[in-house]
Amino acid sequence: MELESKVLSKELQQLLYDNKKTLGTAESCTGGRIAEAIIAAPGASNYFKGGIIAYTNGIKEELLHVDHQTLEEKTAVSEEVAIQMVKGACKVLHCDYAISATGIAGPGGGTVSIPVGTIWIACGTKDKAHTYKLEEDFGRDINLAIATNKVLRLFLDFLKGENINEISESEG
Repeated sequence: MELESKVLSKELQQLLYDNKKTLGTAESCTGGRIAEAIIAAPGASNYFKGGIIAYTNGIKEELLHVDHQTLEEKTAVSEEVAIQMVKGACKVLHCDYAISATGIAGPGGGTVSIPVGTIWIACGTKDKAHTYKLEEDFGRDINLAIATNKVLRLFLDFLKGENINEISESEG
């Protein structure tokens, strides 16, 4: 799985660097693994602005501007929070795009309504985000590896769908 994330990181590098776009991350359960995968590609400093590891709700609220009421009503492991993490990261890191992950990697911490292995991933801009929900438990390390690879693929597909080349030319 590590090889897959390196291949995806290289593809992302081409799209972001060639189009002068920037990226940031907002991670909870993945604890920096997504950022680590992104910087595995040499030259990542040309487009990767940084990441925030928001392991607690307080940090999600204070640094990423995730709404307290959303955390209370939906919990941190929700699509709404993953989207707000993307938008917050774009704002505070001053980047064009952001990737987020929030969930319960395990082995403990799950509930009946949110079992271990539930991870919401998101990517997008301050205005638009795509999300995906992982729901299977393969053990902590595999859950985190799957989430990292899946969100990199989701983001790559998002960029291709956005037609980043046209966006770059119209802004330039």
